[in-house]
Amino acid sequence: MEKQVKALEVVNPVIVHYEEKYHAAFKALNVEWISAYFKMEPTDFKSLDNPNDYILSKGGLILVALYIGEPVGVCALIKMNDPDYDYELAKMAVSPKAQGKKIGWLLGQHIIESAKLLGAKNLYLESNTILSPAINLYRKLGFKEITGRSTPYERCNIQMELIL
Repeated sequence: MEKQVKALEVVNPVIVHYEEKYHAAFKALNVEWISAYFKMEPTDFKSLDNPNDYILSKGGLILVALYIGEPVGVCALIKMNDPDYDYELAKMAVSPKAQGKKIGWLLGQHIIESAKLLGAKNLYLESNTILSPAINLYRKLGFKEITGRSTPYERCNIQMELIL
């Protein structure tokens, strides 16, 4: 008698552009990680409560990672009014239940490609070194540490740039 072998179904995440239907997930995924390590700050509320006004209407974008149709990761590209940087990579979050599926890597690659398509020459980000998996991801994406810029976030203790 032959044994039946089931094919292992491989499900890849799909990266899509933000729509209003993803607003709750965009906010919840970010509140989840920020609250786990830090406290929510005024700038967090501005971008998470009003992504259309704070990010999209100013020339930025938000990408959403869907895994089996569920939003499990998000990342924003915020247009900067800055002489040194065109966009800020911000509000990247991946649900703990989806970590380890390379969703952060895919979001990062897509956001960098999107920035290039928008004509960006350089990207900026702020983080905290306690988030070592995130810092490692940013380094793998090509970001390098910089110093000396002002930040609205108490939790920021590392700043990075990527020259495209």
